[in-house]
Amino acid sequence: MAKIKKGDLVQVIAGRDKGLQGRVLQVDKNRDRVVVEGVMRVKKHTKPGQPGASSSGGIETVEAPIHISNVALVGPDKKPVRVGYKEVEVERDGRVRKTRVRIGRRAGEEIEL
Repeated sequence: MAKIKKGDLVQVIAGRDKGLQGRVLQVDKNRDRVVVEGVMRVKKHTKPGQPGASSSGGIETVEAPIHISNVALVGPDKKPVRVGYKEVEVERDGRVRKTRVRIGRRAGEEIEL
């Protein structure tokens, strides 16, 4: 189970954009990288007619991936927290099952998307 998922609110804790907060747009588990909205913006040069780019080409600004260790999940109090797990019992269809939920280590509160 990944500690940071798509849609989470994270804060950059290292690098040139330190202190900025944004939503996770994409997670690459194989390379341990995340793309965060509004963070690590770089200029990308595209030729006209390239697939997936603007049809006119030119210079566009996009978010580049950063290493997952350089971001921290933001808790309910809008401060970065470390992530832990807790097993809770959930009743579904008349059966009780155990599931793991993410919790913030500082307050012990459940972290929701």
